Amino acid sequence: MLALRLLNVVAPAYFLCISLVTFVLQLFLFLPSMREDPAAAPLFSRALLHGALFLFLSANALGNYVLVIQNSPDDLSACQGTSASRAPCPPPSTHFCRVCSRVTLRHDHHCFFTGNCIGSRNMRNFVLFCLYTSLACLYSMVAGVAYISAVLSISFAHPLAFLTLLPTSISQFFSGAVLGSEMFVILMLYLWFAIGLACAGFCCHQLLLILRGQTRHQVRKGVAVRARPWRKNLQEVFGKRWLLGLLVPMFNVGSESSKQRDK
Repeated sequence: MLALRLLNVVAPAYFLCISLVTFVLQLFLFLPSMREDPAAAPLFSRALLHGALFLFLSANALGNYVLVIQNSPDDLSACQGTSASRAPCPPPSTHFCRVCSRVTLRHDHHCFFTGNCIGSRNMRNFVLFCLYTSLACLYSMVAGVAYISAVLSISFAHPLAFLTLLPTSISQFFSGAVLGSEMFVILMLYLWFAIGLACAGFCCHQLLLILRGQTRHQVRKGVAVRARPWRKNLQEVFGKRWLLGLLVPMFNVGSESSKQRDK
């Protein structure tokens, strides 16, 4: 349990450090390398469009990250206990988290990177956090590949060029042909690639469970759920204003779960 609580602190710090390093590399390396002819129209310059797109992806990733932490699932600890006067919680939709020490409604899993449980109140923000984190990482990887290609004069036209970049760069780094800053960017390329693919896969998996009306906890326990139309399951999590939530980080406004809590 001590190791889990320690991981609950280290994982968010790791995520924030990666976000800070990514922002610094984008601001001081990738954006300056995209500067074009000063005579070109500054409003539609490549560097400005790249910076605007990166800020959009980063703002949505960090915004939904904060919302996941702030909007913890409903704590039902009051209905969990040994006292006979307490009503038992419905087992299919609740679970006691040992890390958070509370019973959460619609428990899906405990996310160590946010240090919080994912459930009834923050599932939508968690899915969007995974989506925009994946897009931001993959987009940073593409920008980093363009930067390394220009600095080291490396062509990535061959499909295996990216896979052989790391071992080749390590040998060149120890021989002095590759600078330390360039080697650091190359290492970040593989880290962005791994995080981007992992978040994309996790996002697709969560969306599939939402369409089925299930949670990861229910799948692990083998709990059967009542069959419902996939549109209703999707609306229960994302609400009617799902398009606005894709553009601006916001809470579950208009979702069925929020309506039930208000009653």
